[in-house]
Amino acid sequence: MLKVKSVFAENDYTLFVELSDGRTGIFDVKPYLEKGVFKQLKNKNYFKQVKPFFYGIIKFHIKHSIK
Repeated sequence: MLKVKSVFAENDYTLFVELSDGRTGIFDVKPYLEKGVFKQLKNKNYFKQVKPFFYGIIKFHIKHSIK
């Protein structure tokens, strides 16, 4: 099964992703920064906390508020 081996957050709100088969790519998060819980990722210090999680899912610790 293909896994995310490593992920690095760049200053321009993109993620450099390396997969277990050696392939690499860039994921641009900017189109999502104005949507729902992703708004929190505009804080660059928070954005840079990204890490691999399970099989290819990149995990941020999204803070929820229940109203």
